[in-house]
Amino acid sequence: MKLDHTLPLEYRSEENSNRIFGFWLFLGAEIVLFATLFAVYFALWNRTGNGPAGHEIFEIGPVMIETFLLLTSSFTIGLMINSMRQGMKKPAMVFFAITLLLGLGFLGVEITEFVTYVHEGATIQTSAFLSSLFVLLGTHGAHVTMGLLWGIGLMIQIGREGFTLDTANKSFIFSLYWHFLDVVWIFIFSFVYLKGLM
Repeated sequence: MKLDHTLPLEYRSEENSNRIFGFWLFLGAEIVLFATLFAVYFALWNRTGNGPAGHEIFEIGPVMIETFLLLTSSFTIGLMINSMRQGMKKPAMVFFAITLLLGLGFLGVEITEFVTYVHEGATIQTSAFLSSLFVLLGTHGAHVTMGLLWGIGLMIQIGREGFTLDTANKSFIFSLYWHFLDVVWIFIFSFVYLKGLM
């Protein structure tokens, strides 16, 4: 296997470059998935039936906390990749752990938000608006949950093996996934919550 030492560790082999390219293709499919969920939401956002509208259930406080947690985690995963490229395993692991803790905090706030909606009578069966909202937010939340499990497994592997061609490649691909979730959240924050609060 020919290695190009002028490239970052995660790109040094052709196989690694192909994996990253393949993951970009996967993210393209994910964009289609979320674009479809947004399209459904935009088609149904005013179909509230006898249930509450967005401005009646959305609260800016939890949404701002979620946004802060997820955007900060995007910054820390970037610091993790930077530390990895400099061969600093310990700082990389610390930044990775902080990223996952921030993601866990995000999920905690989102679950609390869902429980509050249900207590207020806003369930997935209440209206078309709420069905599309729960599916959109739930799909994003499920992706964050999957990311947390993936990240924990990856941290265990890095702890055992350090940064190799394989673990560096997996870490970089994980960072792409995590940044993608943050971008999706910015759209949710802007076009679901802010629009709904107006």
